[in-house]
Amino acid sequence: MKLKNILAPVFIFIFAAAMVSGCGAAETEAQEPELKQPEKSYPTPIIERDILFGNPDKASPQISPDGAYLSYLAPVDGVLNVWVAPVDKVSDARPVTQDKKRGVRIYFWTYMKDRLIYLQDSDGDENWHVYLVDVLKGKTKDMTPFEGVRANIEEVSHLHPEEILISLNDREKSLFDVHRINLKSGEKTLVQENPGFIGFVTDDEYRVRFAQKMTADGGEEILKPDGKGGWENFMTIGMEDSLTTGLVGFDKTLRVLYIIDSRERNTAAFRSMNLDTGEMKLIAEDEKSDLADLMLHPTEKTVQAVAFNYERKHWQFLDETVADDFSVLRKEAEGDIEVIDTTLDDAHWIVAYVQDNGPIRYYRYDRSAKKAHFLFTNRSALEDKKLVKMKPVVIRTRDGLDLVNYISLPVGSDSDDDGIPDEPLPMVLHVHGGPWARVSWGYNPFFQWLANRGYAVMSVNFRGSTGFGKNFINAGNLEWAAKMHADLIDSVKWAVEKRIADPRKVAILGGSYGGYATLVGLTFTPETFACGVDIVGPSNLITLLNSIPPYWAPMINLFTSRVGDHRTDEGKKLLTESSPLTHVDRISKPLLIGQGANDPRVKQAESDQIVKAMQEKNIPVTYVLYSDEGHGFARPENRLSFFAVAEAFLSKCLGERYEPVGDDFEGSSIKVPAGAEYVPGLDTNLEK
Repeated sequence: MKLKNILAPVFIFIFAAAMVSGCGAAETEAQEPELKQPEKSYPTPIIERDILFGNPDKASPQISPDGAYLSYLAPVDGVLNVWVAPVDKVSDARPVTQDKKRGVRIYFWTYMKDRLIYLQDSDGDENWHVYLVDVLKGKTKDMTPFEGVRANIEEVSHLHPEEILISLNDREKSLFDVHRINLKSGEKTLVQENPGFIGFVTDDEYRVRFAQKMTADGGEEILKPDGKGGWENFMTIGMEDSLTTGLVGFDKTLRVLYIIDSRERNTAAFRSMNLDTGEMKLIAEDEKSDLADLMLHPTEKTVQAVAFNYERKHWQFLDETVADDFSVLRKEAEGDIEVIDTTLDDAHWIVAYVQDNGPIRYYRYDRSAKKAHFLFTNRSALEDKKLVKMKPVVIRTRDGLDLVNYISLPVGSDSDDDGIPDEPLPMVLHVHGGPWARVSWGYNPFFQWLANRGYAVMSVNFRGSTGFGKNFINAGNLEWAAKMHADLIDSVKWAVEKRIADPRKVAILGGSYGGYATLVGLTFTPETFACGVDIVGPSNLITLLNSIPPYWAPMINLFTSRVGDHRTDEGKKLLTESSPLTHVDRISKPLLIGQGANDPRVKQAESDQIVKAMQEKNIPVTYVLYSDEGHGFARPENRLSFFAVAEAFLSKCLGERYEPVGDDFEGSSIKVPAGAEYVPGLDTNLEK
């Protein structure tokens, strides 16, 4: 069992400075129509973008509950679909889904024989539909054929193999009601109408056991049915614990509750509660990091292992037989071991070996025979490439916090392998989204792409990132564009002082919150960065909060308590001051913006308005827009086209090598409403 996502969700303009940076966007009349490669040699050839950002060969392998089938995602005519094969004959795999455009990304087996489910939205609108696939007949049925409605999977239980539990916002867009769906007939039966909760906790018997309601201060109240048709308090979680405490599930008896719990402590431990007696037991803890993962037996629901992740993920074993299996698996291949799927009897596992400098290796593991059978890697073209390591470094901030960051250096740049290049390098600061998320060790296509082109690359787990205890998360409350951004600047300063980064050639790049951080970097600290790449980042925090998806409305207090309250004068003042749009006249370095037109979280208006403001002030900006994307770029054609633009943009600004566009615009919906002339060769390639 994988850990459920039970914790809450997602100066004056100086023209001369831009010219000194080496990528003066205003030099349009004199710039070359195409970039020139730098006049220096590189120890490794260019790794093509398609290998890094195109479709994987095979990904997301799973095993059916009865052990009869192996499934995985792979392209059909360039679009990811689900393939199925007999478990012991992968070569006989055939596609069983027929997606023609966006590609399947989320799928899983049901407990009904020969049936699996996948989720799909329309052009990134995140109104997910649930599709049922008969793998023998290759037939697909939309189980939730409702226009403009989002379906969530609540429970898939082996105790009710012909049914699943879903939630829908078909009655009220801001609320999700719980329904049973019969997989044979398609009949939908209401289980629980939602009177105003952010969600429910259900069990394997498809009973609603608890409801979750956000409190005015951003905390959470857990309610249980009172037996009279109403609800009564079960547990109150303060705001300070709301991102690090939550209910996970139940044991086999359904009378013992598993909880991730940071109350009365800093890091989130794993605990159990006897619902009859109220007795709490500590199962596992780590003093430096929160619970990151767990393994439960599929039917017995006993705790087999738990994992914590500070710099790297490490497991604690509570079942000695599982510990023995991991000992066997460690001898098979290099990398961090992940058990990503199991049969219902837990006799067979699908195992992934995660590395930082190579593709993921997948195996089918027979527990009784203690034998691992190699399946495939996710990107075979990477197997003979010279990839870089991802090194964790802990950096102390100006006010005494420890940041777990990750850095990669180009091949051949560090001759004595001490983590410091022989000479300072152009660096890209890659900022993760969320912000209530984190970057972790492992294969990262952005790190490999940028390092291969000649850049040092660093990601920062700034305050507000998850996984390092509640004190670290809460240190980011109301600190957008303030201390959260200072952590980025302190990390860049560290890299400069260590002679890793050339202070004149540091770019900032990120998506979602990382896109916002990019805009903050170019408005609040323009002297630090040579350029920025913003992907689906908000520019105005007030308009962002006023335009959240309707189904986020019940948890609005999460945002108002941690970002700022757009409903109060004081909150509006803070949010206005923290918004890049307010300070747009400070932008003096080149900016590239990428946006999906159907983004339900960060609306297109967020990018439109800062582009318009920059144009009104005659500040150059390049704006790339995709009509068939949402919050990020799902279609490989769109990913390849955007990163081709970004690569040319970074090369113009920072001076390292690039891969020409080639045919990477083919099949993409790319449009450039503004600033194509500021990226060398972009106009020419758009006309092809």
